[in-house]
Amino acid sequence: MENKKVITAAEAAALVKDGDTIATSGFVGSGCPEALTRALEKRFLETGSPKDLTYFYAAAQGNQDGRGADHFAHKGMTKRVIAGHYNMAPALGKCILENEMEGYNLPQGTLSQLCRDIAAHKPGTITHVGLNTFADPRKQGGKLNDITKEDIVEVIDILGEEKLLYKAFPIDITFIRGTYADELGNVTVQQEIGTSEVTALAQAAKNSGGIVVVQVKEIVKAGTLDPRLVKVPRIYVDAIVVTEDPIDHQQSFDHDFEPSLCGDIQVPVSSLEAPPLSAKKVIGRRAAMELRKDTVVNLGIGIPEYISAVANEEGIGDWMTLTVEAGPVGGVPCGGSQFGASVNPECILCQHEQFDFYDGGGVDLAFLGLAQADMEGNINVSKFGPRLAGCGGFINITQNAKKVFFCGTFTAGGLKIAFENDGIKILQEGKAKKFIKEVEQITFSGEYARKTKQPVMYITERCVFELKDDGLHLTEIAPGVDLQKDILDLMDFTPKMDGTPKLMDASIFRDELMGLAK
Repeated sequence: MENKKVITAAEAAALVKDGDTIATSGFVGSGCPEALTRALEKRFLETGSPKDLTYFYAAAQGNQDGRGADHFAHKGMTKRVIAGHYNMAPALGKCILENEMEGYNLPQGTLSQLCRDIAAHKPGTITHVGLNTFADPRKQGGKLNDITKEDIVEVIDILGEEKLLYKAFPIDITFIRGTYADELGNVTVQQEIGTSEVTALAQAAKNSGGIVVVQVKEIVKAGTLDPRLVKVPRIYVDAIVVTEDPIDHQQSFDHDFEPSLCGDIQVPVSSLEAPPLSAKKVIGRRAAMELRKDTVVNLGIGIPEYISAVANEEGIGDWMTLTVEAGPVGGVPCGGSQFGASVNPECILCQHEQFDFYDGGGVDLAFLGLAQADMEGNINVSKFGPRLAGCGGFINITQNAKKVFFCGTFTAGGLKIAFENDGIKILQEGKAKKFIKEVEQITFSGEYARKTKQPVMYITERCVFELKDDGLHLTEIAPGVDLQKDILDLMDFTPKMDGTPKLMDASIFRDELMGLAK
């Protein structure tokens, strides 16, 4: 390998010019090229350059404490951000909400596909994903503040069908991460939780006439890498940076390396401890009643994670094949800063390949979070006043799954319940309503779901709703709940009811197995 290809992180940071469009790889706490982005931030803070960057990334990157995408959270350094998720980079989100830089939030899966389409010199990514949501230019076009003016998403007609065009743009430089590079510059990702979009980003930058810089943990002899593990061939690579500080190359931000997340070993998971009975477990139990054998499933973060725990406890975990946006198929998905990984994955796809499958309806059952819902069945999980979370893969998944379930507590902030007489008793109500007249931002479109006749269910600890042609219908309530006081009085609209809602199954509220395997 020519010496000019091996450089320091500081030298890599010096390659970024004022006004460049820079893209980075990563998924939450995994695969982030921390040594490179940290060096770039240091250069800006010391010299004021590079400035006016356009920063592009698909999946959430960060730990909510300065790592990942937050290295770009400086006024003057960054002019524009185009990203799929902001929750793990709160400082960057704050800059956008305070009009210090332009900001766009677009579907994560579509942005991962856009990397591929930029590489192929296509005009952009053409898809139905995002129609009737806040990504649709007839609503917000993904724009996040007052200074963001340019339309980078366009409604087009193809063969009489309405589609969205997410416009392509050149990438001047990309910082990506691998595991090993050989002396020629070939790069593997064998100890990462997935491939992310490193191949597509390298191709996109190279075909844009840009620069590809790869952070790795070690350089090995030429000819020693398994070619099947090489995801970035030497012909794409301009520079390699070997990480000096191991903390900049952790497998995820909360651990150095766990071999079961990349397929190096298999570990037993049958002994996972069952969670105690709680509001969240009740929701997980009601949702688990919808599981069917031989289904492909996607579970969101938070309460939906309880569904997997309940399924394992009930002995029906093998009914479903769990998939994760980052690429794992099979295994048990992780949470926290390891979200994106799975323990014992059977296969790990590239992120855009996973989303191609999702967008085409490959997911049978999707269980996602419920932050805000309105009378039209719309869901908001992406923006709440001064808090910018972002949509992530939510739009791709919920718009295209054969059946979708939104899972969350009925109110937020301080809810306390007790279990008695095979039902529940509200001890302390949550401070914030979730079922409001109109959501602040449409992350899931009830209108689109009705148009495509997609079955949609909204599951809480005290009641269940279904989306029908004329809006949201209240179909089930928990034993012990007062319909008027505990439900209707806490909604900003009156849901439709086809007679008296039926009672939720009493077994959901007992501290014993439900018998779902029978």
